[in-house]
Amino acid sequence: MNGAESLARTLLACGVDTCFANPGTSEMHFVAALDRVPGIRCVLALFEGVATGAADGYARMAGKPAATLLHCGPGLANGLSNLHNASRGHVPIVNIVGDQATYHAPLDPPLAAETATWARPISTWLRTATQPQAVGEFAAEAVRAACTPPGGIATLILPSDASWSEGGVAQGPLRVPAPATLANATLDDVARILRSGEPAMLFLGGDALRAGPLADAHRIAAATGARLMAETFCVRMARGRGRFAIDRLPYNVEPGLATLAGIRHLILVGADDPVAFFAYPDMPGRFAPPDAKVTTLTRPGEDSAEALLRLAELLAAPQLAPPERRTPPPATGVITQANVGQTLAALLPENAVVVEEGVTFGFGLYAPMADAAPHDYLRLVGGAIGDGLPLSTGAAIGAPGRRVIGLQADGSALYTIQALWTQARERLDITTVILSNRRYAILDGELAAVGAAPGPASRALFDLGNPDMDWVHIANGFGVEAARAETMEAFADVFAHANSRPGPFLIELVIL
Repeated sequence: MNGAESLARTLLACGVDTCFANPGTSEMHFVAALDRVPGIRCVLALFEGVATGAADGYARMAGKPAATLLHCGPGLANGLSNLHNASRGHVPIVNIVGDQATYHAPLDPPLAAETATWARPISTWLRTATQPQAVGEFAAEAVRAACTPPGGIATLILPSDASWSEGGVAQGPLRVPAPATLANATLDDVARILRSGEPAMLFLGGDALRAGPLADAHRIAAATGARLMAETFCVRMARGRGRFAIDRLPYNVEPGLATLAGIRHLILVGADDPVAFFAYPDMPGRFAPPDAKVTTLTRPGEDSAEALLRLAELLAAPQLAPPERRTPPPATGVITQANVGQTLAALLPENAVVVEEGVTFGFGLYAPMADAAPHDYLRLVGGAIGDGLPLSTGAAIGAPGRRVIGLQADGSALYTIQALWTQARERLDITTVILSNRRYAILDGELAAVGAAPGPASRALFDLGNPDMDWVHIANGFGVEAARAETMEAFADVFAHANSRPGPFLIELVIL
C-alpha cells in the first residue's frame, strides 16, 4: 500500500467520504488511489476557492468535515480566502495540499512555495508527511483535529514521493473530545446578572442559533427582561414558521452602536465580543458600551445548547410556544427589499437551506423571511466575499433532498462563478437568485462612512454596469438554466418554477 492509498482508506475509516478537489500532478497518486478505494465522493471544482467554500457549506449541513484536495502552494493560495471564512466560523475541514517531492523541492521548481507558512494562519492543525508510513497516522490526526471543538481546518501537506512510495498504513478513527461542560459557578454568575434587573443582552452565535437553544434563549428573555441578539454573520441558524425569530446585530457601526446602547451586561453565548469590521474616523471599534460588563456564558465550541437549557431551568423560565406566523402572499409592484423578502417567505420550499451573501440588498430580506417555511440560514462569516456560490454547492451535497436557495450579490458572485459548473455537473438542487444592482453598492456606504467624498474614480471603481453582464448567458455557459426577472410578478413566477424542478437554476433579479 502506498501513502496515497493509506490516506484514502484512513479518511474513509474516519467518516470523511466527500472530497472537493482541484488536483494537479503532485496529487495524481491520491487520485489513482480513489479507483482502488471506493466510497469517497470526489467533486471537481474549476477553482480552488470553490473547493474550499464548498467544503465549508458541506460541513455546516452534514455535521462532519469534507476533505479538500489542492495543488501545491499556489493552489492553496487560490483557496485561502474561503478557508479564512471557514476558519472564522470554526467549520471543520480536512485540507489536503499536495506538494513537491521532498528531494525535488530543493531544486526550486516553478511551483515551489512556502506552503506550510501560507497554511499556518488558517489551520488549527498542520503537518507535512515526508514518509509514506506517516500519512495514515497524520490523516487520522487531521480528522480528529478538525472535529475537536470548536472545530477548524486541519491541513495535511503531502509531498508527492510520500504519496507514491510504498509503506503506507491505514488508520482507524481517533476519539474526538466532547465539548466542554459549563461550570456551575459560571451558570450562577450569569443567573445573578439576569436577576439583577440591570439592562442585559444575550448575544448568540454558533450552535446557540439552532432551534432548541433559540427556544431556551427566548424563555430566559421572557423570564428576566433580557434582550436577545444574534451575531451579524452566522454559520447556521434555524428560521421560519414554528421557530423563534431573533434580530441580528447590524453590520454598520452607527446602527450597531445604537442597538447596544444602554446595555449594562453583555452575555456571550457561543459568540465573541462583537467588533466592527473596520475602523472608522472618530468611531469606537467595539459595539458594547464602554461601561458594559462582558460575561461569557459559553465560548465557541462549548455546549451552548446545554448551557441555555440549564440556565432556563435555573431561572425557572416557563416554556413558550413560538408565535404564530402566517404565510404571506407573494408581493407585487416594484422590486424592493421588503417585497422580495415577502415573496421569498411566500414561496420558500419546506425545509430549504438558504445561503445569503449580500449586504446592501440582502440584509433587508432577513426580517420578512421569518414568515417563511422552516429553513436553515447560512452566511459567510469571515467577510471575504465570493463564498456564497461555493457554500450553496457544498450545502446541497451535505443536505441531499433539500432545496438550496442562494441569495447572491452580483459583485461577489463573480469571484467564484465557476461554482455554477460544479452545480450543473453534480445536478444539484440549487436556486440562485442574483441580486443584480450592477454595482459594488456596499462600497458607496463605506466611502461615506470613512468620510471620503464620491467622485469620478469611485463611481468607476464601484460600477459593474459598463458593460452590463448578461447573467442568463453566463449561467447557460456553465450548463445552468436561467431567466431574468424585472418585476415582482415575474420573479414570483420564475422562482416557483425553479424550485419545482430538479437541478440548478439561476434567476437574475434586476434591481435598479
